Amino acid sequence: MSKKKILLVDDEPALTRMLRLNLEQTGRFEVREENHGSQALRVVREFRPDLVFLDVMMPDIGGDEVAEQLKQDPALSGVRYAFLTAIVTKRETGAGAAEISGETFLAKPVKREELLAVVDELLGA
Repeated sequence: MSKKKILLVDDEPALTRMLRLNLEQTGRFEVREENHGSQALRVVREFRPDLVFLDVMMPDIGGDEVAEQLKQDPALSGVRYAFLTAIVTKRETGAGAAEISGETFLAKPVKREELLAVVDELLGA
């Protein structure tokens, strides 16, 4: 079975590195990191991920804007995505992910189990 591809887009390299290691340890995923929102679409076109995790707040371009561009590009509109955010607290989302306006949000700090649950839910793994 081929590995699912996941792209992590967050301006905190320590976070994307930790998430990448957590995902790669399962042996189920090929993972790339991008720490600049402005480069996210270029990497999506190159890497062709099955799922993209987008940080909502980034200095150059926010994850919500990247998601909007994904939806508007016919070649990329099928790419699944979920948001990573420190804006919504764990208390607000409870354990695991929350849906806000139909979008999946995962509150930081992200636990490995929560991350994998969201991946499985969105990719039907």
